[in-house]
Amino acid sequence: MIDLATVQAITAKELRDALRNRWFVVFTVAFAGIALALSTMVRPTGTFTHALSYTRTAASLVNLVLLFVPLIGLTLGSANLASDRETGALTYLLSQPVSRVEVLLGKYFGLAGALLATLTLGFGAAGLALALQGVAQETGSYLMTVLLAYLLALAMLSLGFLLSSVAKKTTTALGGALFLWLFLVFIGDLGIMGTSVTMKFPIEGVFFVTAINPLQMFKIASILSIQANLEVLGPAGLYATDQFGALLLPLLLVGLLLWIVLPLLAAATTFSRQEKFTYREARS
Repeated sequence: MIDLATVQAITAKELRDALRNRWFVVFTVAFAGIALALSTMVRPTGTFTHALSYTRTAASLVNLVLLFVPLIGLTLGSANLASDRETGALTYLLSQPVSRVEVLLGKYFGLAGALLATLTLGFGAAGLALALQGVAQETGSYLMTVLLAYLLALAMLSLGFLLSSVAKKTTTALGGALFLWLFLVFIGDLGIMGTSVTMKFPIEGVFFVTAINPLQMFKIASILSIQANLEVLGPAGLYATDQFGALLLPLLLVGLLLWIVLPLLAAATTFSRQEKFTYREARS
């Protein structure tokens, strides 16, 4: 059985440590500043124009989220267990009357709280700036983008913890996180495009391969919530709209939830089995 009080205590500690981390503070300030800047347009003369609509601001923030959120989620998650293992903090923590699953969940929830607080500050600053300037229409698509960003951040954090549960060294975990980030952000798109052209993939094949990527799930769902169609994605987008219709957005939300739950379950299973292996080695 999982002791919720223990998980809560570890969560509170991880949240405090994350908020005190200077690099995390820098990321928070940078994300909030860029999000606030994107909520207005600047003419070449330097004078501000009217604020963008909520919908256009949400569209501008999609690319920002695709670049920064996966990077910070993967690096935070991958460095957590691995760094504590190297410094000996993990050994000390596990010597207490706690289970490995409780430790992993507490650390995950703590970092998740800090990461979601960063996104809330950034999106909230941009939304507040628009509201103060009298732009209060179409808030539904903006809030949907925020929700999708939350799901993407948690999915990347789960993948980071999976890497951290496997890697023995912090450098190995961070290297794997950076490689995965590059693969999902850059190599994924270019690889799919090149493969589809070379091997002449059918449209449905291109779409399904693209939709496996959690970043593409976020992108497609965001575009769908902003403009209600996927014409901007070309034939693959039109195929998805015709094939799934109104079910496409719920399916993408379920897909992002699976990217949160499955890697976290895999990380918990791997981390708990390490305890069994250690116990067997000690007895032998």
